[in-house]
Amino acid sequence: MADVIVVCVPDHHAVEVIAWDGEGAKPDRLAETTFWVPQVEDARDLDAKFAAMPDLQVMQLTSAGVEDVLGHVPDGVTLCDARGVHGSAVAELVLTLILASQRRLPHFIDAQRESRWDLVEADDLREKRVLVVGAGDLGQQTAKRLRGFDAEPVMVAHSARDGVHATSELADLLPDADMVVLTLPLTPQTTGLVDATFLSRMADGALLVKVARGKIVDTSALLAELTSGRLRAGLDVVDPEPLPSDHPLWHAPNVIITPHAAGHVKRAGPRAFALVSDQLRRFAAGDLLQNVVDGAY
Repeated sequence: MADVIVVCVPDHHAVEVIAWDGEGAKPDRLAETTFWVPQVEDARDLDAKFAAMPDLQVMQLTSAGVEDVLGHVPDGVTLCDARGVHGSAVAELVLTLILASQRRLPHFIDAQRESRWDLVEADDLREKRVLVVGAGDLGQQTAKRLRGFDAEPVMVAHSARDGVHATSELADLLPDADMVVLTLPLTPQTTGLVDATFLSRMADGALLVKVARGKIVDTSALLAELTSGRLRAGLDVVDPEPLPSDHPLWHAPNVIITPHAAGHVKRAGPRAFALVSDQLRRFAAGDLLQNVVDGAY
């Protein structure tokens, strides 16, 4: 995990960068900080950290999720996320999970380990109807890749707009979907959205792929559907996380689990800090910042 990076911009004329891991003595000029890049998804002691930086003007995250930060950011501090930085990598894993499940890759890997030549019928993506719940950058990146496999992505977001359905329409959309991909943010409205009722509306044999936050899905309800063999799943994020070694989800049928690995690629750090560098230049020049989190998330 990267160190906390504190940036001081006195009067917007000079820039001083301080790297601090949060341990030991506080940097001498911590109280003068105006631009802060915290560790990735580290929401520990936020109130105390904000109190130690009374001149803070910008908090720039290197992750897209902001749910752990909202409610802590003081008035007068602009919160920016890293929307657009990780979308391509995460969308790639979405497609990986879909293709692995459709093409029965776990079965063939098991057969290879046992030196068995065991042919089973698989399925493809052509003409498959895929609900992409969450129409932001990640959802759009996923939809673009699905179209490349001749699938039919159907976009869903909190509010309807041109080419995008509202989440209030999910009850009618779910029965006709071959797959449901969750790319939406965690909010009070999306917490527990995928519950037993939601899952019961999905067609027999449908695939649920989740790269969204763990608490969006009721794990017990999903486990019941997997155990019965009615649904399939590809999960990069789970609740609880990390998943305990004795959790029954590990051994449920028709599920592929990856350890929150979607954004964990070699270029993730350089891409995130390219955004940070651009944002810092904008801030020092007095220009508008990108990815400002404003109002309802």
